[in-house]
Amino acid sequence: MGGPSARDHDRPPRPRALRRYGQNHLVDANILRVILAQAAVRPDDVVLEVGAAAGLLTERLVEQVRVVHAFEIDGRFAAVLEELAAKRPSLHLHLRDALKTRLDELEPAPTVLVANLAYNIAIPLIVETTGHLPGLDRWAVMVQRELEERLFAPPRVKAYSAVSVLVQLACERTALRAIPRTAFSPVPRVDSVFVTFRRRREGLPDGYADVERLVRIGFGQRRKMLVNSLAGAAHGGTALARDDVRRALAALGVSESARPEELAPGQFVALARELGWT
Repeated sequence: MGGPSARDHDRPPRPRALRRYGQNHLVDANILRVILAQAAVRPDDVVLEVGAAAGLLTERLVEQVRVVHAFEIDGRFAAVLEELAAKRPSLHLHLRDALKTRLDELEPAPTVLVANLAYNIAIPLIVETTGHLPGLDRWAVMVQRELEERLFAPPRVKAYSAVSVLVQLACERTALRAIPRTAFSPVPRVDSVFVTFRRRREGLPDGYADVERLVRIGFGQRRKMLVNSLAGAAHGGTALARDDVRRALAALGVSESARPEELAPGQFVALARELGWT
């Protein structure tokens, strides 16, 4: 493992990580170089970074791309990030909660998400950006291993969930790298991975918002059969009846006793179409 680089010796002491923000700071310079290579950002990219902390990753990114939108909610890092932004006009600093920000209104619009994501924001941020930020076409994120397994789990396994369906409808994984626990401070109790994925060429399916709602209703009671969990769900002022769901499942060649974890992502799109939701 590598130690800090020469530029890191000039940095002020890093504030300790706070549990309420789910913080584990990447401190290994060799690992940082590896993930930057895997992220493969381009000079014309506009990067969205959420959880900039003391700017270790931010500083490298801003040297390689057109603009970095760096978000940090922890005010203890404000001074060091403001100092960096003063030197780098291409760094657009946002000292607020990214999940409470209209990310689709950022100018210029982000093209890639590169971040070491805290556990408590990773899932909502990834779902938001894959489903509702169409101009963002690549993701390069550090996440806990169990979370990555949820993102790209296949049907019929425990990790398969609404998040799996929604992310896989939008994206395909391109690379995955295990990261040692010693690369972080404090050392976490869980394993982390750096995963990259990209938006599917065909884009989001038609009626994605309605498909998303159908998926969330189905997995909201994942142990129930879909004919029961979807019954009563309203769309366009009309509530679904169990027979409606039975007919739609039969048209897809799916058993009427199927539970949500048995359907592949594409089958949820087809189910929404059969039910007249899209």
